[in-house]
Amino acid sequence: MDVIKITNLKVFAHHGVFPEETRDGQDFYVNARLYLDCRTAGRTDCLEDSVNYGEVSVFITDFLQRHTYKLIEAAAEHLAEAMLLTFPLLARVEIELCKPHAPIGLPFENVSVAIERGWHQVYLAVGSNMGEKEAHIGRGLAALRDTPGVQVQKISEMLVTKPYGGVEQDDFVNGAVALRTLLTPHELLDRLHEIEAQEMRVRQIHWGPRTLDLDIIFYDKLVYEDADLIIPHADMANRSFVLAPLAELCPNYRHPLLGKTVAELAAALEKTDA
Repeated sequence: MDVIKITNLKVFAHHGVFPEETRDGQDFYVNARLYLDCRTAGRTDCLEDSVNYGEVSVFITDFLQRHTYKLIEAAAEHLAEAMLLTFPLLARVEIELCKPHAPIGLPFENVSVAIERGWHQVYLAVGSNMGEKEAHIGRGLAALRDTPGVQVQKISEMLVTKPYGGVEQDDFVNGAVALRTLLTPHELLDRLHEIEAQEMRVRQIHWGPRTLDLDIIFYDKLVYEDADLIIPHADMANRSFVLAPLAELCPNYRHPLLGKTVAELAAALEKTDA
């Protein structure tokens, strides 16, 4: 990934815990690293194919002067998110927000906070087998589109599939969703649970019927496990109702643990089920 650097951008702004800081203001300095693909711009010599660092500098200055935060951690966090949402060619950013006049009361040169934030590629499985199944899914996808920091890229065709797991119940409608997000895995999981709850999802029977099911299958190439979340989804390789719609969206996406593409996993499962 290529990078554009902005170094020691001076901004007079009003951030701080103490009242005099927000009242009187002080100088802040911003160091930014903008990650993007500069190949096209390098070949075309066209500014529209890159990110205008002058516009970014003006944006940073305006943002920090229009908003007031107690913590530079909060200022950096909101600034990074705003930049990623405003400049679509940015894949990720590194922001260092320096506060050389912080009221520490001791000799020091600088204090700063540095963060890195960026877009993450995510694939979800979606399903329903209660009530108006398509309506549950449609409202769930609409809520997902309305989620700050989430951009729905593509939705697979919806398939009617048999229940999985041995519980007697109605057929499912299943599909997959490709999106990119600024949310962390757990932030995204919490949001998915909120959307499911809006559709009156109740977790009573394992593998039982549900109004709406939203599962994280892949999150970048992340391999992660805790008590609440496993990525990649632990049982996806055994679920044709996950692999079939996923193969429509990302057939060549390679499972970070199994080493096989989605298309290969789908073909192997189809052969096993035959």
